Amino acid sequence: MTAHGMRLLLAAMLALALGGCSSLMQGIEAPKVSVDSVRSLPAGGNGPRFQVVLRIANPNARALDIAGISYGMQLLGRELISGVSNQVPRIEGYTEEQVVIDAGVNLLEVLRLLGNLGHSRGDVLDYRFTAKIDFRGLLPTQYIEDSGSIALAALTQQ
Repeated sequence: MTAHGMRLLLAAMLALALGGCSSLMQGIEAPKVSVDSVRSLPAGGNGPRFQVVLRIANPNARALDIAGISYGMQLLGRELISGVSNQVPRIEGYTEEQVVIDAGVNLLEVLRLLGNLGHSRGDVLDYRFTAKIDFRGLLPTQYIEDSGSIALAALTQQ
């Protein structure tokens, strides 16, 4: 086989391999992530810690094999709680699983938030939840975001 023929063969094999990889990624919807609960953990030497239970729903027919997840929760634009975990169960198609993550609090941001609350006159707190989910295999990383507002009156009634 000539050098030109070898290059053509290699190019054709590469095109087939790339086409196969791209077909694996088609039609995958991002998992739905929600916060089920947040509870305080016993105080330790590293500052306040929380246990956050996330519910991850797989809206796809194929199972999701998650390598790791990182997330953050913000109030009024300040990231107060963040956490990571590589202990995520395989999530079969059209099912959901709970994932428990220990999270830390950024005390400096809490102090800044408390200082700003005294100057704000709103009756709602804007929140934002972000998550990054990395998969094993060829699936692309998924980024998830949810945001909204919490009425202060609802917090005082609970």
